[in-house]
Amino acid sequence: MDPDSPSPGEGAAAAADGAEETSFGPDSQFRRFSNDPRWALAMIRATVLEAAHPQIGAALIGNSTFVAHPWRRLRNTFLSMQRVFDADAGVREREAARLNRLHARINGADARERPYDAMDPSVRAWVVATLYESTVSMCRLSGQPLTQAEMEQLYAEYQAFLALLGDEAGHLPPTLREFWQYFDRMVAQELENTEALRIVLYGLFDHLPAPPLLDGMPTLWAAGRSLVGPVLGAITVSSLPEGFRRRAGLPEIPGAQTVAQGAYLAMGMARFLPDGWLKTDELVDLLSLVPGSDDPRAKTITVVLEGVKRAGALLRLLTPLPPEPGPGVPAQGPRRSAEEFFHEVLDQTGDGYLDWPDLAAMARELAGRLDLDEPEETRLYRAFADWWRELQQALDADGDGRISKEEYAAAVPSLAGPALIRAAEVLFDAADTDGNQSIDEEEYRALFRTGFRRDLRDTAGTGATYSRGAFVNDFVSFMTGRRRSGPYDPVLAQA
Repeated sequence: MDPDSPSPGEGAAAAADGAEETSFGPDSQFRRFSNDPRWALAMIRATVLEAAHPQIGAALIGNSTFVAHPWRRLRNTFLSMQRVFDADAGVREREAARLNRLHARINGADARERPYDAMDPSVRAWVVATLYESTVSMCRLSGQPLTQAEMEQLYAEYQAFLALLGDEAGHLPPTLREFWQYFDRMVAQELENTEALRIVLYGLFDHLPAPPLLDGMPTLWAAGRSLVGPVLGAITVSSLPEGFRRRAGLPEIPGAQTVAQGAYLAMGMARFLPDGWLKTDELVDLLSLVPGSDDPRAKTITVVLEGVKRAGALLRLLTPLPPEPGPGVPAQGPRRSAEEFFHEVLDQTGDGYLDWPDLAAMARELAGRLDLDEPEETRLYRAFADWWRELQQALDADGDGRISKEEYAAAVPSLAGPALIRAAEVLFDAADTDGNQSIDEEEYRALFRTGFRRDLRDTAGTGATYSRGAFVNDFVSFMTGRRRSGPYDPVLAQA
């Protein structure tokens, strides 16, 4: 044997490393599609197919913020997928562990008392299946179908994604030929016209809140939504499997398939733009940008929006419309009414009530923004769980296990109990990396600004610090509805 040739074990290891690099590295099919504008339509389609699964639909209704905060959900999902397919194995493994902790906390029963569990491997396999099939359909609908080799590579990547989450092989079929049989069987036998499906198709598009970038221009957003919303709905419905459309009683809109193909084809033309001109991650980040934040792009956006508003003033002289609040300016001063706070902050799932899934969603968002490790994340969830018990004891007058906005508005006691203070201290400890009981400028920019994008320009270069007491006071003041907040509104109160 040639002493310089690899041993069988070394050869196998090299092959495995090569396969992993193909699945997750810059040459992966996922990386190719993730910055393709058509992928936005594909992800909407995948979400509909997921929502039609009884277990996933029930989990979305009971735990998800996709109704009240769809833009936040879009941004978090996209960032998570980017991390899962990162070239760095450490980044992938950290995100997989975070997703598993998140899913382990999501379980319950639907309105028909059927249990659901986000860690069910067959459910997780269906989520991955919808992502894969919708990407393949995206290419087919836009007249650029994948080759067999490309489909095989993409399927291997999504199988690797499922394996990264710790699911054993077999929940997704081993071969692509078997996958299509599995997918057809799931569509024919498992999917239903669920409440979550109806909300996505008939409620979300029609009532989609403005992204933070356009939050100060409700008239402009409403006008655009009234035109684009029905078109998106029609495109999504027409792209679903025909058998499921008939069985679920979804409407057949004449010409919708032609419109869908045209939309996919038009968006696919963006691939001919020079590299770097249009990237999905940059677009998602831009839509999430809050005017008035200390992001350098916010200054430019604010100037542009002010120019648009001045131009719109001419139109309002001819056709009076309700006045639009400026970017970042609260509608009723620095304080919120109890009803505003309940709707904008407490009711994270948008079902009209406050219960544990709402507070869990807050903990999930804060933990994700600050990239907390498992011990701090668990401390945060426990603090929010304790706060929920305090709220339930103080506000749940009828004992039904949830708090209505009427119960909240009627009582509104001082909500700054010990549990809420503990939650604030977890967040402070995450930012105070050197443990000196204060957050200096460097710590703020390194961690806290990353999560909350708070503007510290008034203290830049002054050596000012943020003490534990001031931090806790700010967080508690926000969470008890006393006042609006520069750092927390973009995280918990905006779509």
